[in-house]
Amino acid sequence: MTLIALPIFVPSIDAVDHVLERAVAGCDQGARLIEWRADQLAMQDSAVEAITRLVRDAAAPSILTIRAAYEGGRYTGGDHERLELIRRLIESDSPPRYIDLELRCWLNHPHEQELLRRALESAKRDGSDRATGLILSAHDFEARPRDLLQKIEAMTDAPACDVIKIAWRARSLRDNLEVFDLLRERRKPTIALAMGEFGLPSRVLAPKFGGFLTFATDAPSEETAPGQPAIRDLIHQYRFDSLSRATAVYGVIGWPVGHSRSPELHNALFRSSEHDAVFLPLPVPSEYEHFKATLSAWLDHEALDFRGASVTIPHKENLVRFVRERGGVLAPAAERIGAANTLVVRDGVIEAHNTDAPAVVDALCEGMGTSAAALRDKRIAVLGAGGVARAAVSALAAKGAKLIIFNRTAHRAEELASMFHGSPTEDGGQAHVVKGVPGREGCGCFDIVINATAVGMTGGPAPDESPLPEDVLLDRSVTVLDTVYTPTRTPLVKQAEEAGARAIFGDELFLRQAALQSALWTGSTPGLQVMRTILAEPVSGS
Repeated sequence: MTLIALPIFVPSIDAVDHVLERAVAGCDQGARLIEWRADQLAMQDSAVEAITRLVRDAAAPSILTIRAAYEGGRYTGGDHERLELIRRLIESDSPPRYIDLELRCWLNHPHEQELLRRALESAKRDGSDRATGLILSAHDFEARPRDLLQKIEAMTDAPACDVIKIAWRARSLRDNLEVFDLLRERRKPTIALAMGEFGLPSRVLAPKFGGFLTFATDAPSEETAPGQPAIRDLIHQYRFDSLSRATAVYGVIGWPVGHSRSPELHNALFRSSEHDAVFLPLPVPSEYEHFKATLSAWLDHEALDFRGASVTIPHKENLVRFVRERGGVLAPAAERIGAANTLVVRDGVIEAHNTDAPAVVDALCEGMGTSAAALRDKRIAVLGAGGVARAAVSALAAKGAKLIIFNRTAHRAEELASMFHGSPTEDGGQAHVVKGVPGREGCGCFDIVINATAVGMTGGPAPDESPLPEDVLLDRSVTVLDTVYTPTRTPLVKQAEEAGARAIFGDELFLRQAALQSALWTGSTPGLQVMRTILAEPVSGS
């Protein structure tokens, strides 16, 4: 069983009462170990007494760490003094369950190493239930250490080492795969973690690969290393305690992706359908080379069991290109649109699907209280020319709507218009799709405006702005659909409401496309009301 450890910095003796209370609350949330980060405390008078109290009164077994500044910690004293303090604590009446010590320090001080080894072995030899285990660790806050494997070998070969710990800052999602391999090939209990925004999978999936523990915080502002998740998220959103080697892995691929509520929604749907799977945020930089390299590596990792993904801005067109290059299957809608938002891995074959297109039509029809047939001849302004815009234009052009595309880059709007202008409609006619010209469209005669850009999105390039061209007018006769769903009331939605226009929130589109994705992955289609209830609940960890 992989444990959750709560790391807590202890800045001074005056903070002891407070941090002990935090430890109790953290254990209530799901922590099973407390790591006392006594970097600063160790340099103060009466440090032994204060640390002894922390260990004795902690709500769970303790890891004591006094991390040196040369390896990312806050301890700036001498190693000799630090090692002597640690030895005294090991020999005390209330020793910690584990001591975390850098491999570098262990190897650089052979005399103190021998004294520590004797102290550690003494309690073990006596069969004491208060024996302390040694975690030898190595950290790199910049990148994967060049001598990573040599460090692991040195820790493995050290007889006194009970647990190996290795952590480095991930430069991409691919770093997680090496973490998983290290855990699978371990010869001792091992903690292996990738730090930073790319490293979350290594922390969440530690149980799948047999990690000894993972670190998680009790509050977003209290993490002791970059990328630590919240305990509540691990337990409630990612179902940490139920993950196993058989658990399948899914995720949402995008850049940025931190705003996405897909993990929250799909993990809840997996739980309700008893689908043994976990859904992760997967940040991948916007260039196709990053997308191809990352997705290829994740699909090819034999033990990961990567089964699918939701693909969002800016990678929807990249997914189609990738599946073509890999010889996979493009669903008809994805082929026609040239963009896809859903990856499915089925019997070793990759498939790309587009669930945005039907979701746009459904969201509009329900929001307007009308039928799909009534969309014919509606004059629709589409803002954007990316993957979501392609899906909207394809679906609505087929219904006979008249589409005008506005995009910051004019040639992208022209390309999208040319893809669908003149294509057959469902009633045997020809689609009308043209490029809009800002400054010439101020007729106030649009029936529908659809925002298919990231403008107004939390974490996006312009979260406080509206994408609406100045000359596109809104009034009570207009319906506005914003595909952005975080926040619910975007600047464009507020603008529409102030003008008296009908506003359809982005979460209505999000839920419909997500329901179709869930059906592709699990074989069952969840109800929209169930999904609305999930999204209405407070975000876990907040």
